[in-house]
Amino acid sequence: MKRDSSLRLHIPEARFRPGDMPNFSYLQLPNAGEAERPPIDAVASSTRGLAYGLVRVLDDDGAARGPWDPKLAPEVLVKGLRAMMLTRAFDERMFRAQRQGKTPFYMKSTGEEAVGVAQGLALERDDMCFTSYRQQGLLVARDWPIFDMMCQVYANKLDRTKGRQLPVMYSAREAGFFSLSGNLATQFPQAVGWAMASAYKRDTRIAAAWIGEGASAEGDFHQALVFASVYRAPVILNLVNNQWAISSSQGVAGGEETTFASRAVGFGFPGVRVDGNDFLAVHAVTRWAAERARGNHGPTLIELFTYRAAPHSTSDDPSRYRPGDEFQHWPLGDPIARLKAHLIRIGEWDEERHAALGAEIEAQADADNRRAQALGVHGGGPHHDAATMFEDVYKEMPWNLREQQAELARVLASAGRSRP
Repeated sequence: MKRDSSLRLHIPEARFRPGDMPNFSYLQLPNAGEAERPPIDAVASSTRGLAYGLVRVLDDDGAARGPWDPKLAPEVLVKGLRAMMLTRAFDERMFRAQRQGKTPFYMKSTGEEAVGVAQGLALERDDMCFTSYRQQGLLVARDWPIFDMMCQVYANKLDRTKGRQLPVMYSAREAGFFSLSGNLATQFPQAVGWAMASAYKRDTRIAAAWIGEGASAEGDFHQALVFASVYRAPVILNLVNNQWAISSSQGVAGGEETTFASRAVGFGFPGVRVDGNDFLAVHAVTRWAAERARGNHGPTLIELFTYRAAPHSTSDDPSRYRPGDEFQHWPLGDPIARLKAHLIRIGEWDEERHAALGAEIEAQADADNRRAQALGVHGGGPHHDAATMFEDVYKEMPWNLREQQAELARVLASAGRSRP
């Protein structure tokens, strides 16, 4: 049999590279308010449009439109605005601290604040969250003090992880914030397992997990979807599609041919693609998924369509792989500016109050930062004593670690040192 042509392998390529003029007109975004809002017990086959479309509530003028409008009280909107602004102020100070050598590493959530904050406000405080490293806004939304988060970033003597975690990998049991893992995509099976256990125990709490679109190429992602589907686990699986996984565009993970939300359809549960820079839309979709989970209707996969404005981390130089002004061309805008415009439009906000809130937040962030640095930074103590390495590892310390702990105590005593 004669073969007329040889096989060719397709390699996904980013649409824009340094020096190009970004043009996102190819996205063909639907208008705000167009997406239908199905009942929480809708079967997956009836929600296909949500997986391939885009749920939007806020239009370009700041008006809320359509059936997904959550009709939140003004005080909730202002709380969300404040939490997003505080998250950004916190990020800016920690980023500068890394550049000053006070912490070795940091990751900003600039442009993605609506993800952590809106979802944090849509969930119950005791729902367990298995996040990735860019949902610090969730802790802020749950009124967790940024001072505590700063101490963890600086690994000082009040760091609750005792210097064992990479900066930005927070842990706050009281806020339902599960310890982060440096390995990506592990959050999904962990959350599904936790949700299954919650249902097995007839509990009322649900679980939620977050990963980036790049991590969806890992096996953990697909394995989690299998178990979530088969056992109808009360879990929300959030995939933050911010267009870039470090230096790889979202097409490398499979976003070139279809949406990431559409992957849920094949597993038999709804996938919803939402404007990740629209605070109202993110809150509404998350609340819908949470009600679905609590009603024993199974999981939901949410694709939060957004853009990573900042570098992947302080170790990254995005100017090497994308245009430096690409975020300025992103058609879905800035989540803080959009919520501000909505509040002004409904008569619940103005420029004077916004300026006052900004000044208050800047002062708070500066004061907390000074207080945290006074307790020590990564490059200079005081830090946790070495003997704390034996703590918080096992619920009941095994005999071999008890022996090692005693040996360390003898060594320290002979050297004239003791634990503080």
